Amino acid sequence: MRIITISREFGSGGRELGKRLAEALGVPCYDQQIIEMIAEKKKLDKSYVAHVSEKDIRVLYPSTIGKHIIAPNYIGHQSVQIMVEQKKLIEELATQGDCVIVGRCADLILKAYQPLNIFVYADQETKVTRCMERSDETENLSPEQLVRKMKEIDKNRASYRAMFTSDRWGSKEGYHLCVNTSGKGIKTLISGLTAYVNGWFGVQ
Repeated sequence: MRIITISREFGSGGRELGKRLAEALGVPCYDQQIIEMIAEKKKLDKSYVAHVSEKDIRVLYPSTIGKHIIAPNYIGHQSVQIMVEQKKLIEELATQGDCVIVGRCADLILKAYQPLNIFVYADQETKVTRCMERSDETENLSPEQLVRKMKEIDKNRASYRAMFTSDRWGSKEGYHLCVNTSGKGIKTLISGLTAYVNGWFGVQ
């Protein structure tokens, strides 16, 4: 089974890389689909589920997920329910076969499935440029505002990961492959990554 997880810095192109890699491998890619599935099941707004899905809610986290123990009366909290559902869904998707899963600490949740874990990063200039090129017209953020947004989102992702492991988010020791997209078009990297993935899983 080929399961690839993508962790990424905001603006690094990790989402696009995951989608293109999945297309090249002929396997499904799960990213926003996870949010949509949870929102539909729980009858919640997608933007709310997305807001919760990579947040550090450690004080509300049940001992069955992550490595922290909380008081039982917190387990019914809606945020916790979303996190529990997300973990269950990621595990369910992995059992269905080959796939690429972007974000949400899938690398740690699916450790027993022995996934190939990729971390995508880039220099600040590349990330700002990429964000400005792809930003919604209604956002209209300045480069300085984008940098602050990137730092805030990456800080949240690091805190979220800390619920599962003491390994530092983005540290090379926590991943099998780190991909620097600085100054590169994501599309140009896919053929090499596809060959690497097939080699990793022993696919001829």
